[in-house]
Amino acid sequence: MATYAQVQIKSTYNKFSKVVSQRGYSGGQLARYILDDRRMREVTIESIPGELSDHYDPRSKTLRLSQGVINSNSIAALGIVAHEIGHAIQDEKSYAPLKIRNSIVPVANLGSGLAFPLFFVGLFAGMPIFMDIGILLFALAAVFSIVTLPVEFNASKLAIKILADGRYLTAKELPLAKQVLSAAALTYVAATTMAILNLVRLLILRGSRD
Repeated sequence: MATYAQVQIKSTYNKFSKVVSQRGYSGGQLARYILDDRRMREVTIESIPGELSDHYDPRSKTLRLSQGVINSNSIAALGIVAHEIGHAIQDEKSYAPLKIRNSIVPVANLGSGLAFPLFFVGLFAGMPIFMDIGILLFALAAVFSIVTLPVEFNASKLAIKILADGRYLTAKELPLAKQVLSAAALTYVAATTMAILNLVRLLILRGSRD
């Protein structure tokens, strides 16, 4: 499922990165227009390397856009920009799921890196305590994935509203931007599903050792 989701987002992004917006805004221009219109001038914009590496950093109030997005006037680029600004709006409004997600990032990162090694050390060494710690750490990583879903869905909803209300995209272009954001959302659904399934597998293995 994760592979399918990645293929889907890449395919959709590549398709609509070739469709130029009628308004002609680049991703960087659109970002600044929207932020200024919402009086969010404290949010800075940075260009970063990579593809689909775009993100909003709530710690520094920075919107980081990949070069293929910040310089592009495609439907795909503008949809991504609006989505990331959606996260900035969530931060401004202290959106609860975002606050929860941000608060557990360090623990979730630790959990995703250590959970499996600890669990299998415990499994093969016959040390249940290590298995339990591994399960606990992975459960925290799974919670992070679950909390991410409403954060991402809400950011996409905000993105479409921003693009429609500001008339940054035409009525015919909005459904195309929705396709890009829906494909991106699928990757988060896939990640969450895999996290839950892996947690279940660990619990079954742990139960078999009792």
